[in-house]
Amino acid sequence: MDAQFLKLSSAFPFTTITPKQPLNSPSIPQTKIHLSKFFLNKSRNYTTATGKNDAAFDEAAYEAERLSLDAAARDSMAQISEVEAQDSDDPKAWKWVIRKRVWDLMEARNIAQFPRPVHHRIPNFVGAHIAANKLSELDEFKEAKCVKVNPDTPQKQVRFLTLNDGKKLLTPQPRLRTGFFSVLEYSMLNPSIIKEACTSVGVAKYGRPIGLEENIKVDLIVIGSVAVDPKTGARLGKGEGFAELEYGMLRYMGAIDDSTTIVTSVHDEQLVDDIPIEKLLVHDVPVDIICTPTQVIYTNTSIPKPQGIYWDKLSPEKLAQIKILRVLKSKIERESGQKLPSGPSEKLPPTARRKR
Repeated sequence: MDAQFLKLSSAFPFTTITPKQPLNSPSIPQTKIHLSKFFLNKSRNYTTATGKNDAAFDEAAYEAERLSLDAAARDSMAQISEVEAQDSDDPKAWKWVIRKRVWDLMEARNIAQFPRPVHHRIPNFVGAHIAANKLSELDEFKEAKCVKVNPDTPQKQVRFLTLNDGKKLLTPQPRLRTGFFSVLEYSMLNPSIIKEACTSVGVAKYGRPIGLEENIKVDLIVIGSVAVDPKTGARLGKGEGFAELEYGMLRYMGAIDDSTTIVTSVHDEQLVDDIPIEKLLVHDVPVDIICTPTQVIYTNTSIPKPQGIYWDKLSPEKLAQIKILRVLKSKIERESGQKLPSGPSEKLPPTARRKR
């Protein structure tokens, strides 16, 4: 069955729009999606150039909850991965085999850094800051005005270099559990707090939450990886699928297209040659450039990039975890009069079970 996908530029959920066609094109019916009120939560506190918050922010409570949820998610994912890896009929079994091999190798060779163990994480690696510096020397980075960077530890230096260079930093809330994306800009911050603003707490404390209606253009995407093939650009994340959802939503917003460069930073030991591209799913995100502590690799990937949100791949459980997607799906169904498809059921870790 062909995957169904959506784009913000269309009022009709099953209409395909050429990716590079501008949103304001008169040939494209426009749909106003105003969803900010549904997910701009109490963490909507950001700092001006004076360094003062617009409201109180409980850092300790935020971090304690984040760590607790992350731990629960990793424990659950560990159980899920064991089951799926042993099921020869599961289409994701081979991914867990590669992930485990890489995680085990990094721990055994002591090339993993805090937080450890690196299993069920985007692994922080020895030399991550060197890889980040190589990334910052790319022409693609230098020319970018807005960079989307994943919230994981090994890319913290990339987030710092993005802000320190005066660029706009777009970063998702971890696992999209407390919101959607947050934007940080150098002009919003006191220089003394830029390093703090690059942490998960700092993003929640100082970032400006945005909605799907935000008019934003992302020039470069930095994505975390567990394993990546330098010859094909095929990539594996930690297995929860949030990077793919983030990419799909950016495509939906019209913020990116096929020409938007995707970069990952990894240790050389995370480079693999056994990711079967014929087994990749339609929403798997390939990378164009790989930066390691020792080299920069242009993959010249031929793997198609996802075109939007593939609702027929999105399980009811995953949908239940992410409020913005539930609201968006309901709104599109109501306005279009068409019911969107739903993916198969799956067991998920408790990543978004928050107190109401």
